[in-house]
Amino acid sequence: MYEYIVGTIKYISPQYIVIENNSIGYQLLTPNPYAFSMDGKELKVYTYFHIREDAHTLYGFVTREEKQFFTKLLNVSGIGPKGALAILAAGEPQKIAQAIEQENENFLTKFPGVGKKTARQIILDLKGKLQDFLGETGEDLPVDMVTLAENIEVTEALLALEALGYSQKEINRVAPLLEKEKLTTDQYIKLALKKLTSL
Repeated sequence: MYEYIVGTIKYISPQYIVIENNSIGYQLLTPNPYAFSMDGKELKVYTYFHIREDAHTLYGFVTREEKQFFTKLLNVSGIGPKGALAILAAGEPQKIAQAIEQENENFLTKFPGVGKKTARQIILDLKGKLQDFLGETGEDLPVDMVTLAENIEVTEALLALEALGYSQKEINRVAPLLEKEKLTTDQYIKLALKKLTSL
């Protein structure tokens, strides 16, 4: 119903902002209210109008991409506006999309309210539907070495592959396969090399 509102920010709280347009102040719940500033400058805030029987709520976003990702998350069974907002407050659409495409449950469970079951549901409902957020070749996005795996051995193996000259695309393809095993760093490297030759 409302694509965006153009106005000036009049109030910022930990949960929402108030943007004034034509002497009307609109309360917008937003992932990060402090991404906005009350500098008196006019700006465009992308909005999503959520209607329930007991509430009509406006959500605000810095970019159209952020808003679109929010609506994608609402399509996941078990995730409502508050849950989607919490995920966006803690992560960037591109990195979240990358984790979903790689079926990286460890990354997704770091978000508030997202357990193993919800992470699995997010992957099930959204994998293959987020190309707009990955760019032209999502596989070329760099692997987040810190959050990719819980054990240091996998991370060390991936860094070793990078040092050996393998491309980011190749590393991203093999990374999810390594996480399914429980091995030493050397064993992960050997397994990765074996997988890479068969891709």
